[in-house]
This record gives sequence, C-alpha cells and structure tokens, in this order.
Amino acid sequence: MGLGLWIGGGVAAWIIARFVPPGRDGASEAVAALAAALAGGTAATALDFGGWNEPDWRAGLFAFCCAAAAVAMVRLARLARRGAATS
Repeated sequence: MGLGLWIGGGVAAWIIARFVPPGRDGASEAVAALAAALAGGTAATALDFGGWNEPDWRAGLFAFCCAAAAVAMVRLARLARRGAATS
C-alpha cells in the first residue's frame, strides 16, 4: 500500500505539471516523476515515514515533492537547452 501511495504521489505531481504550459513533454516528465517518487518514498522509509507496505501521509507528501522537483528539473534543463540553441 505504501508503494502505491508513492506512485500515486508521482502521478499526481505529473498530472498537475501537465496543466502548467512550458515544455509539456509527457514521456520524459512522467519517467522522471515516477523515478523520483520511488526514490523519495524509499528515502521516506529510511527516515521512518511508513514503509513500502504501510501507507503514511508523510511518505506520500515526500514522494510528491520529490516528483514535482524532478519535473521542474526536466523542464529547466529543456529551457536551458532551448536558450543555448537560440543564442
């Protein structure tokens, strides 16, 4: 159940990011969000916020924040590449 909460946090961050206009590349953002959510959930388990089989709202929030940060980094990297190409 905890693992599902982590994945749900990553999917929620990705879906919310889909409503923000810049970039909007679904595949790379989805992969980054899910990978970061799983890494964040694992880190939350290490910090004793629930576990992979026991849901805890703190682990879900931590996974969501990690996924949102990962999507932001993907978008910033894309904008930096685009800006460097036009200069």
